[in-house]
Amino acid sequence: MTNTASEGEGGKSASPRLSGMRELEAQVRTCQLCRLAKTRTNAVPGEGYVRTDVMFIGEGPGYHEDKQGRPFVGQAGTFLNELLALAGLQRERVYITNVVKCRPPNNRDPEPDEKLACAPYLERQIALINPKVIVTLGRHSMSRFFPGERISQIHGTARVVEGRLCVAMYHPAAGLHQASLADIIRDDFRKLPLFMEEAAHSLSTRPMMVEPQQRVEAAEEARAEIINQPATGMVIDAPAVEEVVAPVAVASAPDVSTVREVTAEYSPAEDVPTSEVDAVPAPQVQSATPEEAKAKPAPRRSKKKSGSQYKQMSFFDL
Repeated sequence: MTNTASEGEGGKSASPRLSGMRELEAQVRTCQLCRLAKTRTNAVPGEGYVRTDVMFIGEGPGYHEDKQGRPFVGQAGTFLNELLALAGLQRERVYITNVVKCRPPNNRDPEPDEKLACAPYLERQIALINPKVIVTLGRHSMSRFFPGERISQIHGTARVVEGRLCVAMYHPAAGLHQASLADIIRDDFRKLPLFMEEAAHSLSTRPMMVEPQQRVEAAEEARAEIINQPATGMVIDAPAVEEVVAPVAVASAPDVSTVREVTAEYSPAEDVPTSEVDAVPAPQVQSATPEEAKAKPAPRRSKKKSGSQYKQMSFFDL
């Protein structure tokens, strides 16, 4: 399988940063540290430009990503390409990865021990790229940088976390699952240039509260505590839950014949608002609070389905 990290330097020899990323990708592709290795087709390390200032983090691979070994390659990836264009970004000039690197069976939510097993890979990617801006796509990546928050309340806003500007966004697939969110997501992505400009001016000399290597070491210690436990290797299946995918008009993306997409996972349990937003708030940049918020999300009500809804296409297989 070809390497997916790049530096855009043509035939020049690989830098330590690029070499480190390629070594990490090779480790991910052969990883056997949790149960997801038993059910995957291909691990999906991530891909993109290792010298970028902005990094996107989704949830995990879906059906198409598992088959191709690359992130965001389905309809959600096509929508992501449109969103990047709205933000004035080219896909090949950013880096895209996920919280977990292997597809959970039937696209269920990642288990806590699965996220712990993958955490050192993500922390090493952040340390190697050292981005000024991290964009979280969906609630699972959001929880790493915005603990205790709800995506419906903080989407399209940013705060400084450990010396980086972190921006919370809905997962692109949320706009496919709930058509009323598509324009909200587009409006949020239009704010990215302002956030990136803010980061370029205000974070260039800001010291990091936690050094990247400290994060890597802490993640490795947490992983060491769970990878040898029998439960970590036991496959946890989930019944195939089939969802209705609302049609959404997706503007034609830039030529993607040479630009690869990402279909990161999106859970139907994603916290979404019940009504559309009339006005888009101005970008907000907040300082991270020292303690984690302790409020728990309100319990979600399950909706009774009619019989015809049980035999529809899986939303995650977009």
